[in-house]
Amino acid sequence: MKFNNIQSCHLGPEISLEQFIPEHFFLFLLKGSMVSYDGYKHYSMKPGDYCIARKNHLVRYTKYKESGGFEKVIIAFDEAFLRRFLDRHPYQVEPTNNNDSFLFINEDQLIKNFIQSLEPYYNGTEQLDDAFADIKREELLMILIKSNPDLKNIFFNFSVPHKIDLELFMNHHYKFNISLERFAFMTGRSLSTFKREFKAIFNTSPGKWLINRRLQEAHFLLDKEHKKPSDIYIDLGFEDLSHFSFVFKKQYGISPSEVSPFKS
Repeated sequence: MKFNNIQSCHLGPEISLEQFIPEHFFLFLLKGSMVSYDGYKHYSMKPGDYCIARKNHLVRYTKYKESGGFEKVIIAFDEAFLRRFLDRHPYQVEPTNNNDSFLFINEDQLIKNFIQSLEPYYNGTEQLDDAFADIKREELLMILIKSNPDLKNIFFNFSVPHKIDLELFMNHHYKFNISLERFAFMTGRSLSTFKREFKAIFNTSPGKWLINRRLQEAHFLLDKEHKKPSDIYIDLGFEDLSHFSFVFKKQYGISPSEVSPFKS
């Protein structure tokens, strides 16, 4: 349920299992727990935790419901909003070496009071209009920067991803089911440059390499780790079990269930 359909400030029972984060957002977990993975690190959240999810990062979520529920408050800080805020409150922005996908925020009285002020909106007793939603976003942003001054270097860095090591990035993120355009953007390249440099490094196309790399990992998990096909296909970037089984059998001549001692 969104706060009066305001995308910037909403409560909902679900978070996409896998996504590219296009804008920074503040996350407060109300019920349930969550473990996230960005290709490098795992991040755990429990009820009462606060964090900033950073834009231009790939993240996969595993959610654990509590008493049948998983609920959170999300408040997005899109670039247009941040630029307007910076025009009114000019901060000196410095480079940062922090590459974490999630930045955890220590609770203080200001943040605690802010969350309490939202309760009538996320429990459905009140509605939040557009103008007031922006006021609440500004309030939260000022609280966060006051409590954590270094966050200004995260929020107000409007640069796009720079060119990074393509081979290293792909070997860390091949399991993420995103488009080639997104892979190109995240490695700081145009799509045509990405494809050209990929071919030079891996001696094949990105699409073929991704399928083969995921299938290699699948075969290892089934054969050596004795995983069930139904437990691994999503984590390896396949959209459904039938497609996974089809391409696996095409590659190895046998179905995933014939490799694993477990049935799917």
